[in-house]
Amino acid sequence: MTSARNWLLTWLLAFFLAALAAAPIQAQEPYPTRVVKVVLPVLPGSTTDILARLVSAELSQKWGKPVIVENMPGAAMNLGSEYVAHAEPDGYTLLICPPSPLSIQQLLYHDLKYDPTKFVPIAMLAKIPNVLAVRPDFPAKTVQELIAYGKANPGKLTFASQGAGSTAHLSGSELEVLGGIKMVHVPYHGAQPALTDVMSGNIDMFFDTLTTSVPLYQAGKLKLLGVASAERASEVPEVPTIAESGIPGFRSITWFAIAGPPGLPAPLAEKINRDVAEILKKPEIAEKIRALRLDPMGGSTADAAKFIADETKLWDRVITEAHITLE
Repeated sequence: MTSARNWLLTWLLAFFLAALAAAPIQAQEPYPTRVVKVVLPVLPGSTTDILARLVSAELSQKWGKPVIVENMPGAAMNLGSEYVAHAEPDGYTLLICPPSPLSIQQLLYHDLKYDPTKFVPIAMLAKIPNVLAVRPDFPAKTVQELIAYGKANPGKLTFASQGAGSTAHLSGSELEVLGGIKMVHVPYHGAQPALTDVMSGNIDMFFDTLTTSVPLYQAGKLKLLGVASAERASEVPEVPTIAESGIPGFRSITWFAIAGPPGLPAPLAEKINRDVAEILKKPEIAEKIRALRLDPMGGSTADAAKFIADETKLWDRVITEAHITLE
């Protein structure tokens, strides 16, 4: 009986030690071993789309597995975001998006089918100042002239956005509050249709990124009244900042991040972060990103989480001051 008990204890000890030895091997299994899907909650052709495809192509090359990009626009970016939020947290479904799905939606929508705060921030990809673009025949030539026009014509100015809750929407609302004017918000399903209506003269203005607005400005299809960053943009040094144009404290930037579904393990998020950071540091990739008029970012997963939290505080203030509510 004693011999049998000793044999059993020896067997259990051997099994336990074997399990411990196998654990590190399992934890170090290569990732990915199959196709990775990167979901974009925006239309093709946008700045988000261009950047995401650049990064995804590099990840595919680095990982030796296909990294496919799938556009899922709709419902003010909530359609694609919800899809990722409900995906398995195994690293095979990721989200690349501008600010709204990660730092704004929870401040505006009370019936979301997902919790934006539960996404796992992986890395910041790039950022870019927003710029106040107006139709080519708009009578104002400066931000102050636009504000004067708005005060003289309350409720007549129109501003476009990519959708309710987008940075363009909140930037327009911030201009209303700080400028003391009242405008009409016209939401679109993406930046391209919004830009088209501004260029055609159907809408007065749009807070767009430098990526898409500068070429149109240089072609005479838009006017740029102000850059919404602390410093002037090197691409258009003749365009003043909105802050120096008489609205101190005005700030609006668009940034792009990669995030994982709720529950994505920290070691996996950090592995993807390291690979993305390595890509962003490659001179040829940084050059391509800057060619889009974007500033490469990078940093750790903790840096990404802090940046998104700080942006959430900024837009929470704007939403509160502008009394923005969505039905």
